[in-house]
Amino acid sequence: MDRNHVLPQVQLSAEPNALRRVDFCAPQSYRGAGFLSISDLPRVAEEVSTVQTGDGFNWDIQTHFEHFPGSEPHQIMELAIKGRLHLTCQRCLQGCAVDLDEKRRFIFLATESQADDYPLEDEEQEPLVASQQFNLLETIEDEILLSIPLIPKHPEGFCEPHAPVFGEGDGDEALAERENPFNVLKNMKKN
Repeated sequence: MDRNHVLPQVQLSAEPNALRRVDFCAPQSYRGAGFLSISDLPRVAEEVSTVQTGDGFNWDIQTHFEHFPGSEPHQIMELAIKGRLHLTCQRCLQGCAVDLDEKRRFIFLATESQADDYPLEDEEQEPLVASQQFNLLETIEDEILLSIPLIPKHPEGFCEPHAPVFGEGDGDEALAERENPFNVLKNMKKN
């Protein structure tokens, strides 16, 4: 490809179904943005505790070609995802809003073997295999799932303590009201 050759730029549709089949083998660059609700992302929907108004993700992608020494130019995709979902706080077991703001960079390669051989040390960009029917929606959903915290929690001091499993009322008061079993034994021994 000639460095002076200007490639056409294609505007991607914001419709989720249109993102399921994008031709990243074509000699053109892409640009697109949109909003995906939780219902558009079935694997993310399995992770959420509740869906509230406004939950979902704005996405923005841009691709361009870069020349690399000793090889053909490769298409690079810049992906930005920003949004909110509600998960279960692992501290208090109540719903907790989690905001995500991620930026990722990918390099499209021609074959699976090229992607497998891509250096793991390159933390700047991840390899993807280009295809004529690339599922961009699935890639966006993968990146959201990878960004979800393993142990979602409210900020420190925000969680409300919950009632103990075996008693009613506040934990400290319930413990104080119960008689110490060793005191019972001690009293039995005195008698």
